[in-house]
Amino acid sequence: MSNQTTSIYRKIYDNFEEVLCVVCVGVMVACLMLQVGMRWTTGHGVAWTEELSRYSFLWTVFFAAILVAKQGAHVRISAQYLLMPPKYRLFFRIFTDIIWVAFNLYVAWISWNVIQGGLLYPEISPTLKIVRGYVEMIIPFSFIFMSFRIVEGYFVRWKQGTLLGLVQENFEAEEEL
Repeated sequence: MSNQTTSIYRKIYDNFEEVLCVVCVGVMVACLMLQVGMRWTTGHGVAWTEELSRYSFLWTVFFAAILVAKQGAHVRISAQYLLMPPKYRLFFRIFTDIIWVAFNLYVAWISWNVIQGGLLYPEISPTLKIVRGYVEMIIPFSFIFMSFRIVEGYFVRWKQGTLLGLVQENFEAEEEL
């Protein structure tokens, strides 16, 4: 495999969530614009745009959650760690992230079980005529992928030797405030 091909795959992998968020928001906005335009010009809406915009909003929320987990930009209560040395902060950060990953995997497992029931007895969406279970598969997928991105972040930082930076960067900025 050439270096250029590897570079393209790397860019796709590194920006996967961003691209999907942009596509989902774009679909949602286009559907809503079409809906508003049709109502304004003809007085009647287009039924499928409402449903598709709802589904794209759902997918946007879950892809954005993966993106936030990947970037470590989620809301985290951390004031209780200000008095601790960095190594203790790191221990508690890893411990809480282990709990988070375990919770994510539990939610993915539970939601997959619910979706399996929805695929056995499918509920068809009214206007798009698709099985809603396929749309809702974003839920277990996102929780699994979010967990993967969290673990991957630790692995990359460990490999680079910057693991302690997880707790030092955040607290230096907070102490300045």
